[in-house]
Parts: sequence; structure tokens; C-alpha cells
Amino acid sequence: MENLFNLIVSLLATTTGAISGIGGGIIIKPLYDAFSGLPISTINFMSGCTVFSMSIVSLLKSRNSGAKLDKVKSTVLALGAAVGGIIGKQVFQWTREVLKNDNLIGAGQAVILIIMTVYVFFFIKNKDKIKMKNIENLIVAAIIGFSLGMISAFLGIGGGPINIAILAYFFNMDSKTCSLNSIYIIFFSQTTSLITTFATKTVPTYDTMGLIFMIVGGIAGGFLGSTISKKLSNKGVDKIFSVVLVVILMICVYNFFRFI
Repeated sequence: MENLFNLIVSLLATTTGAISGIGGGIIIKPLYDAFSGLPISTINFMSGCTVFSMSIVSLLKSRNSGAKLDKVKSTVLALGAAVGGIIGKQVFQWTREVLKNDNLIGAGQAVILIIMTVYVFFFIKNKDKIKMKNIENLIVAAIIGFSLGMISAFLGIGGGPINIAILAYFFNMDSKTCSLNSIYIIFFSQTTSLITTFATKTVPTYDTMGLIFMIVGGIAGGFLGSTISKKLSNKGVDKIFSVVLVVILMICVYNFFRFI
């Protein structure tokens, strides 16, 4: 039953994550916080592995999609996120060592996710009224990528809705282009985050079979989500994204009160 839960959650999370570009960890992380009883570090690791597998499949499937990557700018963003992923992972480990209280860390992460989710929800609903920027400066792009990678690694969400809002606002991307670039960033940030975890020998205790089921769900979700995304308009992607944001917000609020 537990492995079935792992498969279903990872499949649903990464399917919607591949469609909207949020990755899936933003759904997996709060759900596992709420119902799994696992330590935060274990949840972060298993979520990261799942989202990493989804990102590989999504990027391979995206080669025939309408959305395209700006090879230079997108790669600068992704490399910035990769470095940010390393720093974010280290900040999380440092925070855990200093506080020695998973409930306090979980509550703090829930608050950050609530703030991010509310902000992104209102941004998506009002983005037609907002004048977007179109940054060409690669140094600024690298800094933005670094910030996104650090936040996602610290929270253990492998991306998240903030990616979509930031990419849309600063680079004037439509929803599908945002989604593809977000997944590209997620791939790089999760790669470095996982490498750092193994290199620093901070891999937490985890259930091998449970992780396998989650990765299988992530691969299937990446394939299914990319297939569905091709058939949707930008408005269709936005609608799914908005519904997912409401679900995430509800789970995060529940988690906050559970942790405190």
C-alpha cells in the first residue's frame, strides 16, 4: 500500500509538474510532510530523485514541442541554478545542524511555500495587466538562476511555482516557454544538488523500493505531462497551474499547523 501511495503521488505530481513547469517536488514535498512521517531530509532526497527523473524525460520529449529554449540565456539561467542548488543544499544542512528541530524547519518551509504560492497565484491571475521585462544581461540572468536554484534546493521542492512567475516577469516568456525553461533549470539544479548529497556523504536513510516506485512515477509523469502539454494552449496550462497552486496552498497551510 505504501509503494502504491509513492507511485500515485509521484505520478500525479510530476505529470502536473511537467505540464506547468513546477517540477512536482512542490506537490510531493508538502504531501509527504503531511502523511509519510518521514524525516525532512529523506523527503527532500526522494523528492529530488523523482523530479530529476521527470526532468530528463520532459526535456527529451520537448524536442518536438512548440516551445523552444534560448540556448545561451536558458543555459546561463540553468548553470546559475546549478550553483544555487549546491549552496541551497548546504544552507539546508547547516540550518538542520543548528536548529536540530525538524518540526521548526518544516514549519518554516511551509511558511515560505505559502508566501510563494499566494504571490504566484495572484501574479498568474493578473499577469495580463503586468508589464513584463525582457532581460538580456547574462550576469543578471545567472543571478536569477542562482536564486531559483538555491530556493528550490533549500526547500527540497526541485523547482516550484516561483520559477514560472520569475521567468514570465523578467524574461517575458509565455506559459509553455516558462514551463520548458523551468524544467531545464530544475534538471541542472537537481543534478548538482544530488551530486552534492552523494559527494558530501549526506544521503539520508530511505526505503529503496519506495524510491524506485517514486522514480518510476516520475518517469511516467514526465512522459505523460509532456504529451498533454503539447495539446494544451497557454491558457490551458495557466488554468491547470492555478488549480495546482490552490491545492498546494491548502496542503502547506495544513502542514504549518501540524508542525507548530
